Amino acid sequence: MSVNLTFAFKPYILEIGTDGTDRIVRTNRRGKMKIGKDKNEPLTTGEIAKFCHVTHRGVLKWVASGKLKAYRTPGNHSRVSIEDFLHFLQEYKMPVPEELQLKTTTRILIVDDDRGIVHSLKRVLMMENKYVVQEAHDGFEAGKKYQAFHPALVILDIHMPTMDGYQAYAAIRQDTASKNTKIIIISGTNEADEIQKIKGMGADGFLQKPFSNEALMEAVRLLIG
Repeated sequence: MSVNLTFAFKPYILEIGTDGTDRIVRTNRRGKMKIGKDKNEPLTTGEIAKFCHVTHRGVLKWVASGKLKAYRTPGNHSRVSIEDFLHFLQEYKMPVPEELQLKTTTRILIVDDDRGIVHSLKRVLMMENKYVVQEAHDGFEAGKKYQAFHPALVILDIHMPTMDGYQAYAAIRQDTASKNTKIIIISGTNEADEIQKIKGMGADGFLQKPFSNEALMEAVRLLIG
C-alpha cells in the first residue's frame, strides 16, 4: 500500500510494507530513489544537506567539527544514524524534516490555543528523543492535522476557539482509524460538574492544569511508552 505525499521541494511517497515497516522513497525522472527503509537506516551527508537546505561542504564541516556525529563506511563514506541526526537538530534548534517524522511511529499531536502551554509541553516531550510532536491551536486545525499526521497520542485541551475540545474529540473518535489513538484531555477548569463531564467522555487520560512535567510524562508513558 502506498500513500502519495507532496513536499515543498520534491515529491515523496510513503510505502508501507506488509510487515508494518515503512520507507520513504523520492521520485525522479528515472523512477523511485530510496531515502531509507526504516528509522534504523543511516543517512548520507548529501541527504542531510538537502534536509537542512545547506551545501554538502557545510555538512562535512559539521561532521569534522564534531557537531554532527558520523561514522565511516569501509568505502570511506560518512554515514549518520537518524537518531544522531535528530539529536543534532534538537541541540541546534533546527526543524525536523517531515520525511523523517514519517519514519517515527510514535507521534504526538498537542492541541491547545495557548501557545505558551503548547511550547512547554512540546519541549518536555522532545527531551525524550523518541517522539515526533506536532501542534494545533483549535479543534478545526486539530482535525486536519490528525488526518495528515496520524498520531499515536493526542493531548487535547477542552476550551478553544472555533471548535472546542468536546467537538474535536467527537470528530476524532468518529474516524474508524482512531481506535488505536490515545487521547489525553487537559483542562484548567475547577468546576466539579465539568470535570465529571470530561471524565465521562471516555478519553484515555485527564490532566488538570496546572500539572507537572512528571505527571505529563507518566501519563504519556503509560499510554504509548
